[in-house]
Amino acid sequence: MLQDSGLLRLGNYTLIITEKPDAAARIASGLDVASKPRRNLYHGVPYYEANREKSLVVVPALGHLYTVASGRKRKGEYPVFEFKWVPLYVAERDAKGTRVWLETITKLASGADAFIDACDYDVEGSIIGYNILKYACGGKETEAKRMKFSTLTKQEIEQAYQDALPSLDFGLIEAGLARHEVDWLYGVNLSRALTQAAKKSSGYYTTLSTGRVQGPTLKVLAAREKIIRTFVPTQYWTIKSTVCVGDSVCEVSYEKKMIDTKDEADAIVEACRGKKGRIETLETKRVLIPPPSPFDLGSLQREAYRVFRYSPLRTSKIAQRLYLDALISYPRTSSQKLPPAIGYKAILEKLAESHEHGKLARELLAKPALKPKEGKNYDSAHPAIYSTGSLPGRTLNSAEKNIWNLIVKRFMATFADYLVQRSIKATAEISGNRFRIEGKETLQEGWLQVYKPYVHSNDILLPEIVKGQEVNVKTISAQEEFTKPPHRYTPSSLLKRMEKLNLGTKATRAGIIQTLCDRKYITDDKIMVTNLGFEVVDVLKQNCPTVLSSSLTAELEERMREIQEMKETRERLLAKVIEILKPVTGKLKEREIVIGEQLSRALRSAKLEERDIGACPNCKTGRLIILYSKKTGKRFIGCTNYFEGTCKNAFPLPQQGILKLLPATCKGCGYPTLQIWIKGRHAWRFCINQSCPLKRTIEEAKHAKSVVKEEISRLM
Repeated sequence: MLQDSGLLRLGNYTLIITEKPDAAARIASGLDVASKPRRNLYHGVPYYEANREKSLVVVPALGHLYTVASGRKRKGEYPVFEFKWVPLYVAERDAKGTRVWLETITKLASGADAFIDACDYDVEGSIIGYNILKYACGGKETEAKRMKFSTLTKQEIEQAYQDALPSLDFGLIEAGLARHEVDWLYGVNLSRALTQAAKKSSGYYTTLSTGRVQGPTLKVLAAREKIIRTFVPTQYWTIKSTVCVGDSVCEVSYEKKMIDTKDEADAIVEACRGKKGRIETLETKRVLIPPPSPFDLGSLQREAYRVFRYSPLRTSKIAQRLYLDALISYPRTSSQKLPPAIGYKAILEKLAESHEHGKLARELLAKPALKPKEGKNYDSAHPAIYSTGSLPGRTLNSAEKNIWNLIVKRFMATFADYLVQRSIKATAEISGNRFRIEGKETLQEGWLQVYKPYVHSNDILLPEIVKGQEVNVKTISAQEEFTKPPHRYTPSSLLKRMEKLNLGTKATRAGIIQTLCDRKYITDDKIMVTNLGFEVVDVLKQNCPTVLSSSLTAELEERMREIQEMKETRERLLAKVIEILKPVTGKLKEREIVIGEQLSRALRSAKLEERDIGACPNCKTGRLIILYSKKTGKRFIGCTNYFEGTCKNAFPLPQQGILKLLPATCKGCGYPTLQIWIKGRHAWRFCINQSCPLKRTIEEAKHAKSVVKEEISRLM
């Protein structure tokens, strides 16, 4: 039951809808005159009563409480083009708990005489608020106002309430609804086609998925992986040399980076060995390097991966927590602009009180003017990601602290001076051959000083060089090299590629990469496409190549943008998508048996791949794989030659937790090493070899430590 506040009997209050419980608490606190709103519960659902000139009730959603679902009752069938928006608990079995949230909102709405949507001001937030107002609040979407804010600081919440927009942004809502409906049509039809085909062939259910963005992204990865696997190295030679310039020794580079034949390389070495030359050209210039632009979500995710190796999805989740703590502005933005309205000076004055950032903040405040270096990207909904200046009100975990410090430093760096360097480029002529000498020296650190430790100057210092100066060859040699294939994508570089191809949005790209990992189509970090991933791409390429088209996906993205600007309609876009999918699903249905056999083989191979630990060090011919005992059901590692009766190599395993094979073998014995993770605990590594000498060393050290402790206790 509701606590006895009399709220539902009073009426005459404004109901404010927020996206999440944490946001509701922040907004209620920001709007209450004493910053102490009353917290109430109804069947475990929190809502807040804030006192102002008019009573306010702030109630949270739990993210999306409505979703797109099939208009038919039979599960798993396809094609399906009829859909409707339904409560989440109707469509998803594990979302039953959302029913009480909707009931609570409906009950609170019945006593309200005004409504405000205070969900995040982006596509997803706009849909969340719109659906709740339309369905749970009884059609109040047309009369509700809209709060727009980029931080959850009290000042901005107050301002957003006072300047609430008179209506919802229906262009943004229409575009968002269209996106969800288009992605549902793609995902449900194509994923069901793959999953059903595999199930009918193998008899087992395994979720296989693809979609409007997922398919083209996987195709991009598969294309790169094929280039890498079929790459044929080409032999070439390089010249490595050092020369004496005065009393100093400098590395020099031969004018041609790649020499085609060994004879040519040897001839250059022989012509220059022990010879003297002169500085033929010399260019010295002062280089001004501007500060970095402020973060949008994509650049924050890429930088967090570069510095901390955090996945894009992890960075996004951490940034969202920092936003809910009012430490940073709204992170799901594509803007690199910092408008003066955010209050540069006020933010820096707050940061000046920080132990970590105070000194740099005070130095920036001493500048005659504060003008940030902005990037070119603009987002009408939100500015770039910036620090609010507020200091943490709780102890941040290490990952949260890392991302917060990174954002604070980047924000401050945008106001700093240019980095000033001296660049030196010289050419030395030796026996008719030219060698390059290049160096750089930092003259003024500027923004580099502010953004440390995330960047370094990497100076290459050279001695004093003058034109015509004599140089002596100290060392020179020809080295055989081979061309290398392109690098595999990392989560960071893939994110950048998706942005360039207009695949997905700033809010969805990280999730797409994670889904590809979860489906076992790719491996994480330096991304490799698995055999299963290749087979999915192959099936789609053979039967429905249009759904793998990056250009088609980008075209649909553009049409959704036009819907937001009221230049296109949702109905026309949906008709176009159904027109694309009808022949595609027909072809997949027609070839279901062939496709099922192909996918089943790939799934069997993927399962074996997952269980493969590596070559057996005992018999040298078998493979170590994870097996399950028929009698006990317990897992262990055994050699495949055990079934042939030629090798009895076997190792016990922990029975709980998720196992992951690590690339590096044990330094003590050369056996494979695994990582195990149990929910709620830290992951740890172990060598599978019970007789590993390193394990004996560790046990001996533990024993020695316990003996010392006993001896100390005895003496005391």
